Amino acid sequence: MEYEELLKKALKNMPKRTETRFEIPSAMVQIGKKQTIIKNFVDIAKTLRREPVDVSKYLFKELAVPGSIRGTELVLQAKVPPSLINQRIKEYTKDYVICNECGKPDTHLQKVDNYVFIKCEACGAKRPARRV
Repeated sequence: MEYEELLKKALKNMPKRTETRFEIPSAMVQIGKKQTIIKNFVDIAKTLRREPVDVSKYLFKELAVPGSIRGTELVLQAKVPPSLINQRIKEYTKDYVICNECGKPDTHLQKVDNYVFIKCEACGAKRPARRV
């Protein structure tokens, strides 16, 4: 058999990957008169494997809204549409969670002096993180 035929046969016999190992959680948002509450905020931070304080700091800056963490919720002191909150969470995941080299979410933040690096546990890649 030719190499190409063997390759086609091997690819045909490989199992199909259907499940996704990592899924960015959707924010459960409750909008009040003057504030927005993200009900599952701590769960989102746990899924991303980041400290809630780090994720909240990013959201406060990107949404240009003051807020605070209250128990397992994030309270934003303005009305913010859920679609915008979810978009910012996806951007945070892309910038601070997903590895640029291998595309896996197995990363952690590493602080060295005044710098923060994103270190991938899967492939070993390391890159500087943008300041929040």
